Amino acid sequence: MSGKPVVVTDATFETEVTGAKGLVMVDFWAEWCGPCRAIAPVMEALAMEYDGQVKVAKVDVDSNQATAMKFNVRSIPMIAFFKDGQHVDTVVGAMPRPAFEAKIKQHLAA
Repeated sequence: MSGKPVVVTDATFETEVTGAKGLVMVDFWAEWCGPCRAIAPVMEALAMEYDGQVKVAKVDVDSNQATAMKFNVRSIPMIAFFKDGQHVDTVVGAMPRPAFEAKIKQHLAA
């Protein structure tokens, strides 16, 4: 883990997310999405703060439509939580940092 979000593609999703141990937060986003850009600094801050505990990944839905379709991404931003490769939770929409932190703590404790 590097302390910054990892860019994930259709080709690398299995290795980076479903093959990963521990907690992974996947930010499904697009360049044209204002709310996605609004939460980008929050995702970067969380990646730094929880480095070593949580991997933060970013999937551009325009470039990686197969992955977006697989996880039924209909609205963005959509943050999907994976624990040991299993999809365990989803948050849709731009939310304040404390909401994301509460989800991280919930899944780290589970």
